[in-house]
Amino acid sequence: MTLDSESQIAVLFVCMGNICRSPTAEAVFRKRVSEAGLSDAFRIDSAGTHAYHVGHPPDGRSQEVTEANGISMSGQRARRVRDEDFFEFDYVFAMDRLNLVTLQEREPDDSTAALSLLLGEAPMLDEEEVPDPYYGGRKGFDTVFSLIDTACAHILETLIHRHQLR
Repeated sequence: MTLDSESQIAVLFVCMGNICRSPTAEAVFRKRVSEAGLSDAFRIDSAGTHAYHVGHPPDGRSQEVTEANGISMSGQRARRVRDEDFFEFDYVFAMDRLNLVTLQEREPDDSTAALSLLLGEAPMLDEEEVPDPYYGGRKGFDTVFSLIDTACAHILETLIHRHQLR
């Protein structure tokens, strides 16, 4: 299936600094989409609500965990959410409530993006927010990866059915 950029389903993952959680979600979702043979059907990116790390690669601990799970984050660089994102992306998934509220406050009235919590799309996890692992150790990054991986699998299946991709 080959779609032009206007037909692609555009998905944006957002956390605060765009170096831990959201780039992990971008990488995990991109891998799942690729494995499903649907890379041409999706546009996938990540961003932060704050500009703390713009231009920096993902946190080394996030890279270690994704690489240990067979997923590359190479080429990713942190960026801040732009006003255009509210029109260029169909789905914007925030990692926690604080980032969701920040997005809602910035969202233009005529935005076309659907904003939600990432884990709100995966109720089977019985968690509402992806915790920020930045100040913790490796175990926190492993937990974040597991939550994101499960949520991304569920989101992909939901979008496949919603958009009749199979």
